[in-house]
Amino acid sequence: MPVTESKTRNLVTPTTNLKRTAIRHLLVLVLAAISVYGFSFVHDQLSAMHRWNRAAGDAAVLLLALTMMLGALPHFFRAGAKWITWRRELGIYSVILAIVHTVIIIVGWVEWDFFRLFGFEFHPIHLKYVMVQHGFGLANAIGVLALGIGFILLVTSNNRAVRTLGASVWKRLQMMAVIFWTLVVVHVAYFLYLHFLDYRRGIAPDPNALQVWFAGLVLFVFIIRSVAFFRIFRAKSLSRRLKR
Repeated sequence: MPVTESKTRNLVTPTTNLKRTAIRHLLVLVLAAISVYGFSFVHDQLSAMHRWNRAAGDAAVLLLALTMMLGALPHFFRAGAKWITWRRELGIYSVILAIVHTVIIIVGWVEWDFFRLFGFEFHPIHLKYVMVQHGFGLANAIGVLALGIGFILLVTSNNRAVRTLGASVWKRLQMMAVIFWTLVVVHVAYFLYLHFLDYRRGIAPDPNALQVWFAGLVLFVFIIRSVAFFRIFRAKSLSRRLKR
């Protein structure tokens, strides 16, 4: 006698769930490592610090973009629902890579001088910090805010947090991922398109090779999520009309 769908679900034990979760973590970790390694070749003309700093940041953006897209897949085809469970692991390693990206900057670029992180430099004549890079400071402030939100999402991306907070509160908290994504896009866009505009007179580095790809990725995520939103809105409107 064939096993029905309901019986199949009952056969999924906690041990099975743990194994599946471990496999997802392993596969996403491998994807993260491959992404960092691959992006390092895009920036191989830079110093080691900037090469790996950017590679970690690029990989973090890629994993986060995948996280944002997976949530919309079920609204396009039913089979997409089975990929929803991968959002947690993709989001976790995206934030971890963002933390690695930040640590490399703090240690290797601003050298633990947090005033420099926000665009300030010590003036040897006035003997105080003065702001010399306004956009740099603002972009990094946005990045720090994004990282703070990402850290909250990271520490609550587990079943214990769901049980502690309650499903409703936890779900609302996880909706902050949209804010996280938006802040990350603004942060990255500044360094890809604006940071070097003041230094283009012969001494600026070549434009980042990922400028076009980043714009396409952001546009793709926006289109997918927008279409999914309108499909949800249309379905709810139709449901309300049927009830009337």
